[in-house]
Amino acid sequence: MKYPALKMDTKVIRDNALVISKMLRTQGIRLVGVAKSTACHPAVVRALLSGGASAMGDSRVENLARVREAGYRGETILLRAPSWSRCQETVEVADISLNSDVGTVHRLGEAALALGKSHKVVLMVDMGDLREGVLLNDALSVARQMAGVPGIRLAGVGTNWGCYGGVMPSRALLEALVSLKGDIERTLGIGLDIVSGGNSTNINMLLDRSLPKGVTELRLGESILLGTEATQRRPVPGCRQDAFTLMAEVIEVLAKPSKPMGQIGQNAFGVVPEFPDRGIRRRAICSVGRQDIDPDGLVPLDPGVSILGASSDHLILDVEEAGSALGVGSVLSFRPNYSALLRASTSAFVEKVVVSQ
Repeated sequence: MKYPALKMDTKVIRDNALVISKMLRTQGIRLVGVAKSTACHPAVVRALLSGGASAMGDSRVENLARVREAGYRGETILLRAPSWSRCQETVEVADISLNSDVGTVHRLGEAALALGKSHKVVLMVDMGDLREGVLLNDALSVARQMAGVPGIRLAGVGTNWGCYGGVMPSRALLEALVSLKGDIERTLGIGLDIVSGGNSTNINMLLDRSLPKGVTELRLGESILLGTEATQRRPVPGCRQDAFTLMAEVIEVLAKPSKPMGQIGQNAFGVVPEFPDRGIRRRAICSVGRQDIDPDGLVPLDPGVSILGASSDHLILDVEEAGSALGVGSVLSFRPNYSALLRASTSAFVEKVVVSQ
């Protein structure tokens, strides 16, 4: 095996998906699987689908194209509104896209007509997180404009939580979204199929069954892939947290001072670092860096190993307590969080290894 490597256990992913999809079904909600933190790796997509996902969503047109190329013929959803230059590609690979701009929807409609297709859009509504979406008071007017675009079918409304502002979902806000769906249907005389209620930030509401009736789907990635909810990263009951392991090879082990010597300026990332003086310590370097991972998102699995920091290409570790067996050529393992998983998955320098235990 070549290192660094990201090991992906598809059985854990499938089993986690089965647990969560069952909870969703009992509340009349469908699972939209989101594998964007693995760049829609085909094995991960298959695991999500076998675990109960009824559609696949991703924020990147390229990743949805990858899903199609792998043979998936089910429903695909573009989770980030397409840029104008990518509208035709969007219609080619996505059945549905999430949108807030009427001009973009017009371009999607033109592309759909040119391809002889009808493209579905979900109107995104900003319920407070201040990422994408129109404000609630403007949503009916925008919906009317979108519904009149040739080549477009307004399929529903949706919202997002937590990804920018950290705002958590509430029953009252989701009830307002469901109510908006009814207002649009009555005012425009159309039926909407979708109320897309959010993401892994909604898991606690799913667990305590406080999601209001009328929410039709959740877009879930982290809660399945990592087995944690996205507000405090607590484990989801019945799910495992060990689907992914980052493995990196040691390329240097030396005893060195714990505090750099000389005048300190900015490091490679524009930060003036500070270091406690712990004397001479045994240190190791692994051949992986910030270009490949988020060092703050890794938890060492080997005893006696702690992360000191990273440059672009080097992960620097304190291994004073790790024992003499650790040396150059040793392979160390780490559990990645969402940020570290995302970066490792998109790095061309990290080998992707699929296992099914």
